[in-house]
Amino acid sequence: MKIGECKKRISAKEAVEMIRKGDSLLVGGFGICGTPFTLIETITESNHARELTIISNNLGEAGKGLGKLLISKHIKKAIGSYFTTNRDAVKAWNNGELEIELIPQGSLAEAIRAGGAGIAGFYTKTGVGTEIAKGKEERDFDGETYLFVRGIRAKLALIKADKADTMGNLVYARTARNFNPMMATAADIVIAEVDEIVEAGALDPEQIITPHNYVDYVVLNDRYEKIGGEYVERTK
Repeated sequence: MKIGECKKRISAKEAVEMIRKGDSLLVGGFGICGTPFTLIETITESNHARELTIISNNLGEAGKGLGKLLISKHIKKAIGSYFTTNRDAVKAWNNGELEIELIPQGSLAEAIRAGGAGIAGFYTKTGVGTEIAKGKEERDFDGETYLFVRGIRAKLALIKADKADTMGNLVYARTARNFNPMMATAADIVIAEVDEIVEAGALDPEQIITPHNYVDYVVLNDRYEKIGGEYVERTK
């Protein structure tokens, strides 16, 4: 089967057309590892996909990954754990140009997992007695205080995998897996950016992490190539 015969394959531009002003997006990545660069780059070129709420561990790095989306003024709010590696995010927040909602990394992962599993929320000791606890429901269990954290879902998830087969099954590249598989369960529409599409049956079933029934669309990365373990933009 040829790559073009993957029924779920669409272009990055077609994928971005599904995003509307004010939408919430789950976006995979840890730092810039496991980030859907092509989809993010395509959003920066759009005029309609603005005032977005981005749910991700961080906002990439300065000028890289979600950092580009921040510079292009497409992000209204960021929900995540670690933003200080991107000086542009800190500057935007200080200037009142970006809303930030901090959530501890483990709580973020569990909230996405809960959202994907249909669980409304959970209680955790993480954050008790800190600024994070302000405005949150608290409850005592066995003499200890816990915070209630709502499960997280979004309209769309933009995730990054190493390969997809023509059915949409996904495999990931080592730590580039990070938040991506959980996010694939917690959105109404899941768009997977991949570096390669292979025939159905070509992937080792034991290596498939995200089954095809979680994936609505597949976008082939055609803007970036991996050189020395790092993605760099292709020369036009």
